[in-house]
Amino acid sequence: MNFEVGTQLDKIVILVYFAIVMGFGAYFGKYSKTTTDYFFGGRRFAWWLITISIVATGVGSHSFVKYSTKAYQYGLSSTMTYLNDWFFMPLFMFGWLPIIYYTKVRSIPEYFERRFNSTARYLATMMILLYMIGYIAIQFLTLATALYRIYAIPLMLTVVLIAIATTIYMHFGGQTSVIFTDLFQGFILIFAGLLLFFLGIQFLGNQVGINGLSAFWMNLSPLQKLPLAHFNHPPDFNFVGIFWQDGVAGSVGFLFLNQGLIMRFMAAKSVNEGRKAAAVNVLLVLPISAIVVSNAGWIGRAITNVAPEMLPLEMAANDVFVAVTNIVSSPGVFGFIIAALCAALMSTADTLVNASSAVIVNDIYRPLSKNVKSEKQELKFARWTSIGVKVIAVLLVPFFNSFDSIYEAHGWFHSTFTPPLVVGVFLGIFWKRFTSQAVIATFLGGAFLMILGQFYPELISPFSHGIELRPGRGYSYIGALYNIIVCAGVGVIVSLFTKSDSSKKLIGLTVYDVHKLKSIFKGSDANEEEGETPVVSWKLDPKSADVLKFSINDMKLMKANPGDLVYIQDSRWWLGGLKSAHSKYGKPHNEDGVVYISSSHLEHGQFVEGLTLRAEKEM
Repeated sequence: MNFEVGTQLDKIVILVYFAIVMGFGAYFGKYSKTTTDYFFGGRRFAWWLITISIVATGVGSHSFVKYSTKAYQYGLSSTMTYLNDWFFMPLFMFGWLPIIYYTKVRSIPEYFERRFNSTARYLATMMILLYMIGYIAIQFLTLATALYRIYAIPLMLTVVLIAIATTIYMHFGGQTSVIFTDLFQGFILIFAGLLLFFLGIQFLGNQVGINGLSAFWMNLSPLQKLPLAHFNHPPDFNFVGIFWQDGVAGSVGFLFLNQGLIMRFMAAKSVNEGRKAAAVNVLLVLPISAIVVSNAGWIGRAITNVAPEMLPLEMAANDVFVAVTNIVSSPGVFGFIIAALCAALMSTADTLVNASSAVIVNDIYRPLSKNVKSEKQELKFARWTSIGVKVIAVLLVPFFNSFDSIYEAHGWFHSTFTPPLVVGVFLGIFWKRFTSQAVIATFLGGAFLMILGQFYPELISPFSHGIELRPGRGYSYIGALYNIIVCAGVGVIVSLFTKSDSSKKLIGLTVYDVHKLKSIFKGSDANEEEGETPVVSWKLDPKSADVLKFSINDMKLMKANPGDLVYIQDSRWWLGGLKSAHSKYGKPHNEDGVVYISSSHLEHGQFVEGLTLRAEKEM
């Protein structure tokens, strides 16, 4: 379907949006002083900031296009592809999250080295980079598919311009820029998605002359109103295939292996704040997001029944979202909603680019660097690495553009690249007997068997659950099940025939040691006594060691002892921890209501003279 959409006003709105985001993000570059700031935001942010950032990360531009396509084809059952995190979130919150936070791993490959060995780390590094860079390429392709029709410029040139735009604010700001632009963009994309639904309902009501919701519901067929897909048909959209491809390979991959998402949680000020963010996300935000990303397809299907001349049934899959938005919205509003698509792309891509750069610095640059580099050198390298990641992603776009739809490209991608890592991290966390030799065999042997399944789909047929084999396309969905089974099979068999790792090596790296993690993080027994969180004034002590000095009475109030961990932040809650710092309690003094801070605390926390701080004992 060839068409151009959008008015001059829409084009201006989109360009203004890009300018605002680039300026907004670049502003926060001043909070990135070290690589810890650049990649993890200084581990300082409140749960609500992390929640919104997770939303902005999870709802990528491909989400609008991908889920609108399936919603247009199959109706309300499209939402089941988006709600799989419910199955695995508890395992993440109480297993994986405390492990990665308290062990202070800087990347997922680093976990593989601690849990297994350096070979496992390097293999994991390569696979995770392929996963994340491919994910970035899909985001670029999705947004370019929409924008090149609006601006009538070639698709690949559009991709390049998008990559340049996201580079400007990310190059300087890092994770802090990412989180605060996500705050802005998260609100925009949710509001715009719900606005589109409202406009679509209103449009249908005007066409039929009755209540909009009634018109919408009346013009969906009984099959399109079903909440779940059929068990094993049609071959391109069925319950069992969606569960394994989008649920296990997709959701587990996203929750446990997406370095970008992990860095979001690592930017939280504590594990409890990360758990709050995860719980609110899965219980409240995900259902809303499912409506946001799918409703254009539902509206489009209803429109074909009300006014079939507007949206022909043979419309290209990737065109549904833009075409429906163009029909139901007015000039300017259309530009705003497409700007939300831009928000979705930029919020996901910036996360993944930042994460890819973190992996390269932490798992390639540092281990291979012969000389110890300064923080400034590493930070400079990280910024230039993020540019290189985008260049590679741009070069991968033509490959993903060869698929029939963004949905097909994305599904094939994560069901192909995540299974070895999913098996490796799951067995590593939940099975002590899983050996170093086994994880390497899983990565290499499992990948070999996966490739065989691509070329010989008859190997997959025993796991097909009766799903029809599509000529030339194989078992696109259920292939994820085959890939997971062969990887897990290799890992389990090799584990049973190799020597298990020592119990000492595994301390803190499996779910069986979660109760020890706080002490590991602190370096001594954790102080679990609950105290109060006083508001105090601060004074600079330039000669002070890197500790915070409170009064004796304030220490008693917090039930804290010298050497315990403490978190201080600007008392203005709405900053979400932007101006904050982690430290230890030092020797107390006698000035109640006053904390003495060092120059490094001041530089890191960006505290404002004359404003108070809130102190919270961590452990």
